[in-house]
Amino acid sequence: MLSAGALIWVSLRPLIRLVICAGCGFVITRADIFPPAASAGAGQIIINVTLPCLMFSKIVPSFTSDNIGALGPLVLVAILYELIGITIAWIVKQLFWVPHRFRYGILTAGGWGNYGDIPTSVILSITGSVPFSGVDDQNLSVAYVAAFILVFFVTLFPLGGHKWIAMDYGGPEVEDEEIREELRLKQKAILNWPMKFIRRTRHRSQGKEFPEPKDIETPIRDEKSGNSTMCYEASSPLPSPAQFAMNGRKHVSFYADGATTAVPTEVMHSQVCSPAATDVAASRMVSPTASVTHVGDTLPQTTLLALHTVSSPAPLSPAPRTRLGSALALLRTFVVSLVQPASSSIILAFPIALVPTLKALFVADVPGTHIPNAPDGQPPLAFVMDTTQFIGAASVPLGLVLLGSALARLNVPRNQWGSLPLGAISALAVGKTLIMPVLGVLICEGLVKVGVIDVEDKVLRFVCIFFSCLPTATTQVFLTQVYSGTGSAEHLSAFLIPQYILMFISMVALTAYTLQLLF
Repeated sequence: MLSAGALIWVSLRPLIRLVICAGCGFVITRADIFPPAASAGAGQIIINVTLPCLMFSKIVPSFTSDNIGALGPLVLVAILYELIGITIAWIVKQLFWVPHRFRYGILTAGGWGNYGDIPTSVILSITGSVPFSGVDDQNLSVAYVAAFILVFFVTLFPLGGHKWIAMDYGGPEVEDEEIREELRLKQKAILNWPMKFIRRTRHRSQGKEFPEPKDIETPIRDEKSGNSTMCYEASSPLPSPAQFAMNGRKHVSFYADGATTAVPTEVMHSQVCSPAATDVAASRMVSPTASVTHVGDTLPQTTLLALHTVSSPAPLSPAPRTRLGSALALLRTFVVSLVQPASSSIILAFPIALVPTLKALFVADVPGTHIPNAPDGQPPLAFVMDTTQFIGAASVPLGLVLLGSALARLNVPRNQWGSLPLGAISALAVGKTLIMPVLGVLICEGLVKVGVIDVEDKVLRFVCIFFSCLPTATTQVFLTQVYSGTGSAEHLSAFLIPQYILMFISMVALTAYTLQLLF
């Protein structure tokens, strides 16, 4: 059992190394000697060269038929962490206002943590010293990390997690004030719902009808036509066309396809009938041009107000894909993502590690195999392992340098703190770095109790718990810069910095607690 001081030092030492490496990237970027082009090139080297080599060199010697069962719990925990992170981000989005250009990106920020350089660096350092068993536990821990990285790549790219980031930049801009007002009305409706339910129940128990509010529109379904038409009951007199034209107060609703619908905010004493949602969606898919709904100049004074839509001529849209075509396109994207170097090296390494004859070609002293050695006394393909280990050793420090460089390029609006979504920023940072570790410990210990995670595999337990305290992946910075079209990631930067600050506190505390729990 380690003393409290020893636990703190063992937990803090890897972070010191991490800070020094990331600090180098930060300094050379601020000194303008590490331009964006160089950073992008180094990122490609990591993804396509050094990281695949690192994963291959650790998985092949570490996994055997005895411990391959750990792959299932690793994948399960990785998926659970992503789902919980997305849920936390969704809750934050419901409680606090989020910029329009980050309304879906916050879900990606919550679900996908930094599964690359940070955990690999810290775990390598901790498992390489007491109380772990040195090199063997080091190799095994990185092999376990590979399972998290594989889940990260598969869910973010083939399964479409990155599309949330792209969805943020579809359609026109929406002002922050409109988003705040929409959130306020939504929260007010949610808070008022219990009281409305109680009053409605009380009136029904007394045999009375619950009076509907007079200042809101109530949807009325057209029974004759099923769900093809929805009519809205309104309560105030219909304004004249001149009054409507002079009225500046409008509620504007933006859609992802660029269409804009404007209707007056005053309530009208009429029924407004609109086509069903399916019809509206179909009509919007025909043309990306803007359409404005308005009241005509000669309206009959009846109880029904027809809203005519005037649109500019729409270009012919391409024929919609069939289900088979969509499925084949999705399958093609999935396969292409799997054959990328980072994913394919992990997939290729597992069968080599599990088939003794194949493994003996790369690793010496594999039980039950008799393969002639090369002239130097090593297995025939031992040079492949030497090469991948040599190249893979550059992955972690280079990744940390890029992490520092990415943080140095984040634009912090120092004079605009009042306009930032401070509630959402703080809540997501607390959720990712303080709440998630607590949930991670409970989940992993629960899986130990039910026998999913082997209680004797301390490396597995440590890796699973450690991955619960990671901040948002810096990969999202690069994806946001690509999808924004301007190369900026202004909203994301404000969400990232608090997480990486809190990470140092939560990571030290979680590491110390986990070591005390295991040993």
